[in-house]
Amino acid sequence: METKYKTHRCIDITKDIAGREVLLAGWVHQIRDLGGKKFIILRDGSGTVQVTISKDSASDNILSMIEELTFESVIQVKGIVKEDPRAPRGVEIIPSEIRVINKAKAPLPLDVSGKVKADIDTRLRERILDLRRAESMAIIRITNTTIKTIRNVMLSKGFVEVFTPKIIATATEGGANLFPVIYFGREAFLAQSPQLYKELLAAAFERVFEIGPAWRAEESDTPYHLSEFISVDIEAAFMDYKDVMSILEDILHSLFNAIDKENEDDLKILKHKLPEISFPLPRITYSEALEVIRRKGVDIKFGDDLGTPELRILSSEIESPFYFVTEFPAKIRPFYTKPKDDNPEVSESFDLVWQHLELASGSSRIHDKEMLVEALRSRGLNPESFHYFIKWFDYGMPPHAGWGLGLARLLLPLTGRGSVKEVTLFPRDKKRLAP
Repeated sequence: METKYKTHRCIDITKDIAGREVLLAGWVHQIRDLGGKKFIILRDGSGTVQVTISKDSASDNILSMIEELTFESVIQVKGIVKEDPRAPRGVEIIPSEIRVINKAKAPLPLDVSGKVKADIDTRLRERILDLRRAESMAIIRITNTTIKTIRNVMLSKGFVEVFTPKIIATATEGGANLFPVIYFGREAFLAQSPQLYKELLAAAFERVFEIGPAWRAEESDTPYHLSEFISVDIEAAFMDYKDVMSILEDILHSLFNAIDKENEDDLKILKHKLPEISFPLPRITYSEALEVIRRKGVDIKFGDDLGTPELRILSSEIESPFYFVTEFPAKIRPFYTKPKDDNPEVSESFDLVWQHLELASGSSRIHDKEMLVEALRSRGLNPESFHYFIKWFDYGMPPHAGWGLGLARLLLPLTGRGSVKEVTLFPRDKKRLAP
């Protein structure tokens, strides 16, 4: 057989090329024996196609090779495309040659066909095999559409894509949950967020966005927390929190349209229908949210955080599965969050919530140097530790706003999965560092 591995992908095998000779390569997904015929379901990154072997016409080499074939072996198939309404997708391959490139060990530690179910720990332990499952491939294709759509929306609005440092000298927000690293004999940290860099970049390019990794030494072992995650961040000069909320709505609107159009088959594989959503999204202030929660008998006061139990209550009172909670107390938001001019106890801030889960958080930012220094001091932080950030506020820092969005959390309503670990290629949490 030729050294060329393939002329077509599985998805390319259609009735339009019936009668043509093709060369395919991929994995043995299934093998079926129906007496006079044997069927190999060949899978590659694009999908599957049926290879049909008739025992009375196939060569001895092919027949003997099939007897030794194992699931997930890598094979190369040369044959003729034949139209057959009984075959999946109405087409099959009649092989003239089959070559085993790499025989897989048997039995497999995880059933890729999905007939034998596995728990999440087994799936993550055998992750490469798990990622070959149809459901996992569907999730990754939806992820791909999500990233592409976000990027296209941001570029269409004049944003510049940037990449900020991920090894930093000080905490981004002065908090805990940092991963220390040794940097040429000095202590440094993995970045929790591109926050401070993106603010400075907005003072140069006006509109910036980044899609990249971030790290938090997260103690919580829940379906919604990871120690390493992909964060989608934007920052824009001459915008406030309401402006960037609108951008987030535009992204959601474009995402739902794109996935409906481009990932129809993937949604069917996942047996998932996208949530009903209409725009603009509902907005409820933090103070209004407290009133709703209190009416349900919960003792909550101004300045308390809205945790999962409180958001569950709130979600039950809001018709939309997506909504904004706005204008949080200034003291419970990060130091760079701008207080409202007419009520400094309240901030120009928001969270995007899906059901009971925070997906994104954003705000208008402080652009006045003295106000920023005071905000740091009021939170017990040393302004000198943030000198590299504060110094640039002497040189024309514009009003600006932005948000950060957790990609894995966003994928939950888009894929119908219940855990961020399922939508992350190689999740990292408190107990998992491999594969």
